[in-house]
Amino acid sequence: MALPHIAVSGPARRSRSIVRTMTVGGKFTVSEYEVFSKMAAEKGQLLGEWAREVLLREIKENNREFDLVCEVVGLQLLLMNVLAPIARGERITPEQFQGIVKSVQTAKVKAAAEMLSRRHQPKEA
Repeated sequence: MALPHIAVSGPARRSRSIVRTMTVGGKFTVSEYEVFSKMAAEKGQLLGEWAREVLLREIKENNREFDLVCEVVGLQLLLMNVLAPIARGERITPEQFQGIVKSVQTAKVKAAAEMLSRRHQPKEA
C-alpha cells in the first residue's frame, strides 16, 4: 500500500544533505518568542532555521572581529620593530625589513589571541 502524499504548509522545507544531530536551546519570555517568530516569518523561515542562521552569523562576525584585531596587532608589532632601531639612530636594511615583516606575519595571530585572552581574564581585586 502506497503512503499518501502530505502537503506541508508554511515555509518550504529544504532538503537535508548534511545530517545535523546536535541541538541548542534556551528559555525565553513569551514576548521574546513572539519577536523571534515574527522575524523568522518575515524571512520565510521556520523558527529553528532562523535561529540557526542567526547563531552561525554571530560566529562569523566574531571571526571577522578577530581578523581585524590580528591586523591591528600586526601593525603594532611592525611599528615597534621598525621604529625601535630608528629611534636608536640605526638604519635597517631591506633584508632586515623583510625579516621583520615575515616575523610579524608569523606572530600576529598568537599575539592577538594572547592579548584578547588577558583582557577576558577576571581582574584581581
